[in-house]
Amino acid sequence: MSIAPGDFVGLLGPSGSGKSTLLRCILGTVDLYSGEVVVEGRSVTQRRPRAGYVPQLETIDWNFPVTVQEVVMMGCTMDYPLFPWHRRRGKERAARIMDRLGISNLARRHIRELSGGEQQRTFLARALVSNPRLLLLDEPTTGVDIKTRDDVMHLLDELNHEGITVVMSTHEINSVAAHLPRAVCLNGRLTADGPPGEVFTTEILSRTYGAEMPVTDYEGITIVAERPHFFGRENTRRRQRHGHNVAEKRHPVGRDNRAQPHSHRHGHGE
Repeated sequence: MSIAPGDFVGLLGPSGSGKSTLLRCILGTVDLYSGEVVVEGRSVTQRRPRAGYVPQLETIDWNFPVTVQEVVMMGCTMDYPLFPWHRRRGKERAARIMDRLGISNLARRHIRELSGGEQQRTFLARALVSNPRLLLLDEPTTGVDIKTRDDVMHLLDELNHEGITVVMSTHEINSVAAHLPRAVCLNGRLTADGPPGEVFTTEILSRTYGAEMPVTDYEGITIVAERPHFFGRENTRRRQRHGHNVAEKRHPVGRDNRAQPHSHRHGHGE
């Protein structure tokens, strides 16, 4: 698999499929049993790449006694040794990044006091403060509400348009279909790689997830039914046998509360 400068890539697959491991391989933090990872022409075993990394929120010890500003400043350690004038530069850069991400007012707050979205923005700021050319994110939209998820995706899109290569793992298939130009499916190995409209087919998703996932197209946007066990004639009959009449579950939708499809796509080339 090759990722070109300026790409925006979503890694998808079931839990345990290798998404997080692949990100750590790119970072150069795990040993390779076979193959090679090359970033900017050099093997990661020779030199770790200049990359920003946002881990899964569930892997972080939120009771660690540290403030938002201190977390963001941790991202400066690769650039600045511990001298006062360098720390001052780091604080200035951290202040700019926090202001852009809307967390300046949280600078002195303890990280455990933050909401899920604020926590995500804090660690994204830490990843960006070193001005990386490559940004790696491990499930950045997990555990946040829909608005925060949308805000994160739009922010990543902005960063990508500014020239940062973005690679993120996620379980949000439809979010990738709406926002990203490239999807990579994994299940212990690469199962598909390409534009979401070509990759998200019932056949490929079945091979990746081991379950049949109905796929449809709505005004050019690929939509995947992510809970396949609720679909299909056999499952409908099974629900009806247990007294669940699907037709009775429908509710009228008025003009004022009709859900409007939301999509954001860009034609970023590979």
